[in-house]
Amino acid sequence: MRLMVTRPREDAEVLAALLLERGVEAVMEPLISVKDVDGPALDLAGVQALLITSANGIRAFSRRQGDRDIAVFTVGDASARAARGLGFENVTSAAGDVDALAAAVEAALDPAAGALVHVAGTRVAGDLAGALEAVGFEVRREVLYEGSAARELSPQTREALAAGGLDGVVLFSPRTAAVLVSLMSDAGLSDAGRGLVAYCLSQAVADKLKGLHWRDRVIAPEPNQDALLETIPRKG
Repeated sequence: MRLMVTRPREDAEVLAALLLERGVEAVMEPLISVKDVDGPALDLAGVQALLITSANGIRAFSRRQGDRDIAVFTVGDASARAARGLGFENVTSAAGDVDALAAAVEAALDPAAGALVHVAGTRVAGDLAGALEAVGFEVRREVLYEGSAARELSPQTREALAAGGLDGVVLFSPRTAAVLVSLMSDAGLSDAGRGLVAYCLSQAVADKLKGLHWRDRVIAPEPNQDALLETIPRKG
């Protein structure tokens, strides 16, 4: 089985290794490229925790700041692993989506203990700040990275799609799914979707694929990487 992996490069490499363990070949086609937003060190006085909704966030924070003692709450296990790999020890994973993260923070922290910093990109999915502010927390959003959408598919991927050389595609965000549909249409490869299974992190991701016909759309039972991987058949 060969699957297109659409995540940003660093995340795609991790996912490709996990797929290989399942006997699945990954064809990396990052549809979003991520770069840090320049700026000074953050003022963390009075901040009790970081909120991380993407591994890109904790990577960008670690390049901006030397502090590794602050508590970190992540949306999922993959971003938690990234945080621990960067030297953060006090890490809590919500193992879900933005709503799960808000619930985990509310259960573990006291609004009176200090502000929360949401390390974010230029685009934000969901209303994490709104959910937490509604229960008394102060949430500061710090934009430390930005993601740029690819303008076209690579020649190798266009060739593989045209030849039926891919069995499916793995999609983690609504934005990435929308970019894929647009780029396949632009390349005259709309019909190639009929031969692909789209493995989607959530219903919101799958909804962005409605512009094309697919062999199947499979949605993870929980919005996290481990649950999504379990929807992909093992080979070998």
